[in-house]
Amino acid sequence: MVAVNSTSAYAAYQSYGTAYTSAAATRASTTASTSQEAAPSAAEVVLSDEAKAALSERSFASVITDARSKLETLLKDASRTSPLQKGKLALDMSSLDHRELYAMSSDASFSAEERDAAGLEMQRRFEAALSGPAAIAEVTGNYTNLYKAAAAYLDGLGAEERASTDWKSGRDAVAEGLKQLQTKPGTLPDAGDSDPVALYLALTAVGKGAEPVSMTDLAGNTRSALDQIYAQAKANGKLATFNRNTTTGTYVDLGKLSSRALSSIVLDREGTFTPTEVNAARFALQSKSGATLLAGFQSASKSGDPTAFSQNIIAAFNSMSSEERQAVGWSDQLYKAAMQSYASTSKLMELFGQATGGGSTPAGPGSLASLLGG
Repeated sequence: MVAVNSTSAYAAYQSYGTAYTSAAATRASTTASTSQEAAPSAAEVVLSDEAKAALSERSFASVITDARSKLETLLKDASRTSPLQKGKLALDMSSLDHRELYAMSSDASFSAEERDAAGLEMQRRFEAALSGPAAIAEVTGNYTNLYKAAAAYLDGLGAEERASTDWKSGRDAVAEGLKQLQTKPGTLPDAGDSDPVALYLALTAVGKGAEPVSMTDLAGNTRSALDQIYAQAKANGKLATFNRNTTTGTYVDLGKLSSRALSSIVLDREGTFTPTEVNAARFALQSKSGATLLAGFQSASKSGDPTAFSQNIIAAFNSMSSEERQAVGWSDQLYKAAMQSYASTSKLMELFGQATGGGSTPAGPGSLASLLGG
């Protein structure tokens, strides 16, 4: 069993905790604060030849530099001095990739608040990756795809993070979980305290999951960023516009914003955005939503599973925050319809399986006719 308390969030795999790794803390006490001096400390992990080859395009020192540059730009655009406010994320860091986040969480050239913020964002991303599959597991009673999703997420992280002891412990636990699920897919595996999936389920069950940036902070950050874009366009003698086909103005591409940032504009709870901005954000958000639905449909059509599309809708619905669902118009009725579709299709498949002798219960005389109303 996994014990959960207010200070142990993902402690077994602290890359997803609210604090940076103990190794980073040790380096912080022995390493100078300049990025030039800090770079060697961030490369203490020993990489294989294959990993080194994979990193040939961008060294970890370059990753650290890029992370610093991106963070400073994000803070400037949002008119902030720290990515945290009262210990909570106050800056949308979705534009940083996995390696940059890991660099930010583990290198001593970043402040304690910056490292903490990176840890919170890493935890948030892990939870977001598991939220949809977890909802499906709750519906189907099968944990296999949930653990497969965790394995895929962990395998997609950067080589430096995958070389860490924390990552290896977490990945080994997930592998053990998948092994147990081969014989008992409906039973949550007991893979030890290093199991990040069990930790995720335990934390979310008691409401201790990572909190995303609030709508208020997102709206303020986005308002500041847009104002700076407008000012720069004016300084260049151009007019900022949301028209992609403009030939004289400066195109403002809201599609680059995260779904939550777009939702903060659409909902406009503080009344800080113009109708034109709200409409442009709504269009961008609907485009993202439409792409999600299309991807879910295409994936389902290739799977051969009649329940796949409803499962994809359930997963997508649960991966969105309540604000995102409200902004894009995904109501509870949509979720209920997907659940009903899954249940009815599953029941239909079970009955047909029984009628054709493929189910667990032998088909009785006339069972297919009964199913068809005969």
